[in-house]
Amino acid sequence: MATINPYGKEIISVTTEFEGRPLTLEVNRVGFRTTASVLVKYGDTVVLGTAMVGNRPVAMDYFPLSIDYEEKFYAAGKISGSRFIKREGRPSDEAILIGRLIDRPIRPLFPKGYRQEVQVVASILSMDPSFRPDAIAMIAASSALMLTGTPFDGPVAGLRIGRVNGEFKAFLNADERAASDLDLVVAGIERGITMVEAGANEVAEEVIADALEWAFEHYQPAIALQRELAEKVQPAVQDYTLVLPDEDIQAEVDAWAKGRLGESLRHPYPQRNAMLADLRDEFHMAMADKLGEDDYATLRNEYDEAFTMAVHKDVRQGIVKDKVRPDGRSFDEIRPLSSEVGVLPRTHGSALFTRGVTQGLNIVTLAPLSYSQMVDTMEVNDGERRYMHHYNAPGFTVGEVRRLGSPGRREIGHGFLAEKALIPVLPAEEDFPYAIRSVTEIMSQNGSTSMAATCSSCLALMDAGVPLKRPVAGIAMGLIMDGEEPNILSDIADAEDFAGDMDFKSAGTEQGVTAIQMDMKVHGLPVNILRDALMTARSGRNRILEHMLSTIAAPRVSLSPYAPRIEKIKINPEKIGAVIGKGGEVINKITAETGAEIDIKDDGLITVAAADTEKIELALNWIKSLTEEPEVGRIYEGTVVSIKDFGAFVNILPGTDGMVHISQLADHRVEKVEDVLHEGQIVKVKLTGIDERGRLSLSIKDAQQ
Repeated sequence: MATINPYGKEIISVTTEFEGRPLTLEVNRVGFRTTASVLVKYGDTVVLGTAMVGNRPVAMDYFPLSIDYEEKFYAAGKISGSRFIKREGRPSDEAILIGRLIDRPIRPLFPKGYRQEVQVVASILSMDPSFRPDAIAMIAASSALMLTGTPFDGPVAGLRIGRVNGEFKAFLNADERAASDLDLVVAGIERGITMVEAGANEVAEEVIADALEWAFEHYQPAIALQRELAEKVQPAVQDYTLVLPDEDIQAEVDAWAKGRLGESLRHPYPQRNAMLADLRDEFHMAMADKLGEDDYATLRNEYDEAFTMAVHKDVRQGIVKDKVRPDGRSFDEIRPLSSEVGVLPRTHGSALFTRGVTQGLNIVTLAPLSYSQMVDTMEVNDGERRYMHHYNAPGFTVGEVRRLGSPGRREIGHGFLAEKALIPVLPAEEDFPYAIRSVTEIMSQNGSTSMAATCSSCLALMDAGVPLKRPVAGIAMGLIMDGEEPNILSDIADAEDFAGDMDFKSAGTEQGVTAIQMDMKVHGLPVNILRDALMTARSGRNRILEHMLSTIAAPRVSLSPYAPRIEKIKINPEKIGAVIGKGGEVINKITAETGAEIDIKDDGLITVAAADTEKIELALNWIKSLTEEPEVGRIYEGTVVSIKDFGAFVNILPGTDGMVHISQLADHRVEKVEDVLHEGQIVKVKLTGIDERGRLSLSIKDAQQ
């Protein structure tokens, strides 16, 4: 018997087997006032996907779509670890990045000119701690959109997969994620892939391509389930009007542009951009003269959009027919490269990387591990963020007047991509006990600033003396389809990005990929085309890497004189309490008297930082005296702490006492212990043994030999 909700509607649900668990989509249980809402259940994870659609087009020159991912700490049975803020507020960087993951495969599936306001929210209501919920959130967002009646060419589904023991697997648990050399998110539709994002531990391109194929096949059941739900619900089709340039206006603009675009504009980008700007001004003046200033003022935006469309068509035509790019380059040609390091005198490391008109200045700052960022999300194992990459791109970088503000989703996404590219080659904490902040200040933009951030950050890290395992370079690739024939472009600039069908970033070392981001503007691409793009990117990336190594061949052997000096010591974790002391009194005393900063990890790794080595040595010796493990055969200077009939107990290390038997007090017979020792006396003893219960045997007699 059907279940009816309080509004008299039947609660509809569909279920399928999905990667070893039932996946259920349900409507009409919650969200009665939404345009569409779907409750998605997978294991103990429950996600609410809601979609709201405006009832009329808005006066904007872009599609006003917003897609958000909401973390709810209660979903994981947690209260925020922040001391001051307990309710959810501004989304974390992690939530913003997952929101972008969901947005990127969905946005291209709406038709050009669609202007209805659309808001999609994926809210995590319950979270199974054994896997990350982002792929289920993507399915929830897509399922809700499928029921809105909008011209959404979905459904979309995706998987986050890894590789454990050579086998691909989705929904990895924490231990499997730690063991995996690949963290890959693949999303798309029935016909092909529309989005890829990956972090990898120098994984070969061939393996990445095989993983794309595996993921594409394995997310298909979630596509079919969404179609089944839509068939049962039968959503009403919404009326809409596409806001496109008038066909007559577009024809008029195309006629005016014919002969003025094309070969005459094929120049390197600083010159091409200026020529195109002048041509646009000339175009508007011609149209105003033709139509009259007053009449043209009301149509200027529409004519301007038509002119932009004409430029995009010209770019595509030049590539498809003439096999020449807008700036005259061949398909695999990289723009002029320039780089330098050590450009800022007081920073710990700095580099300036320039590719064509795109330029990134990167600054590296080193600090003790205590400066690592605490990560506070709804996921169970939050941990710390030791390496932080931040990306800034103010308005002047694109020649615009723009108010300064906090970083947006794009800035956070670009910074994270560059961060992910470098993490696999960073030294371990035990070998290089520093927190590292890398900041890329974009100086100029004309395509692929995230890869400029990757290259400049690698150079700056090497300039700072960070012992990277191998240097990393990055390149942005493009694609323009001519029917079924792909035209793959290396090192794309803005004009090719705006007019193209794919934006693909690849970062890695000479041994393999460390990060990937692919966004398709066409409605899905087959894996074989993406495989070709991966291989082409490897060649271009290696050429950029060769240039970088000509600037600085290896990390500097010494740190900047302005960087803090840090030494490390590994102690028995059971001894951590001795270093901290009751209420922190011991560690506070050490830092106050030596002036050193001390950071203690749960595994017993202690780092000591100070401006000079003398302060570090004082603190290290103090810590060693508190945590030193007794060593059999070693002679210690200890204090007699108690006298017994059978011998005496001597303290040889803080918190560590051993017993000297009466027979070991001297090389002659001793009748009474008090004849040779008294409490508080300082004596030399030799540690002769430690029994199975950890008891120490000491000898004064042997220490004197």
